[in-house]
Amino acid sequence: MNETLVLAGVLGGAIGALLGLTGAGGGVLAMPALMLGLGLGLTEAVPVSLAAVALAATLGAVVGLRKGIVRYRAAMLMAALGMVSAPVGLWLGHEIPQTVLTVVFCLLMLYIAARMLRKRPAPAPGEACLVEERNCMLDPLTGRFKWNTRCSFTLGLIGCTAGLFTGMLGVGGGFLIVPAFRQFSDLSMQAASATSLAVIALVSASTATGSLLHGGGFDSTGLTFIVATATGLMVARAFSARIPEHWLQRGLGVVILAVAVVWLGKQFV
Repeated sequence: MNETLVLAGVLGGAIGALLGLTGAGGGVLAMPALMLGLGLGLTEAVPVSLAAVALAATLGAVVGLRKGIVRYRAAMLMAALGMVSAPVGLWLGHEIPQTVLTVVFCLLMLYIAARMLRKRPAPAPGEACLVEERNCMLDPLTGRFKWNTRCSFTLGLIGCTAGLFTGMLGVGGGFLIVPAFRQFSDLSMQAASATSLAVIALVSASTATGSLLHGGGFDSTGLTFIVATATGLMVARAFSARIPEHWLQRGLGVVILAVAVVWLGKQFV
């Protein structure tokens, strides 16, 4: 039992650190860690994964808000639409065979990883004029998004998609949100990470509550995992600003690629 708790602490801490450094990827890894690493079933793993990611993301979002790098209007719009689509994802998760969901999920991750590994890091906000116009651009004077129909639609679509996968697979959605921010906006990696954590916190907390109301729960292993995830995130956030953005972007791409390959491989072994 003690060994199980130690393993839960190590895995939770590692996933929290990944969330803290990149604002993504932790939810993707939480489910494999709980199911493959700790031997939990799908029904047991989903509420633990969502609660762990929600708590850790909340702490990270608070830190980002204090630093003024969270684009809170974008986060609120994305989270609101994500909360609407998450119950649809929960329903689909019960209707579609798990193997089919996992394969589609892995293929999407492979695509995202390829884009992140191939894409050049976004420039600093002051250099935005040197790149092509994107769907959501920051105002150089205020550091906030220039809101228009295209930007609102793009952010809403990202939020809906992230919420759908949160409901279907118990993931946080950051693996979609951060790459999407990098693709469709000129947010820095730090701002994209912090804003992603705010969205994840709201959507995951809402979905976790729904899961708990439908009979989910936590044992000592689950609680250890949740606390360790939050701790790992707070430690990593203290160091994230010192790591070059292109390292974080490439690192996130490698992690997503590795998880996709391993998880996809297990479906056919």
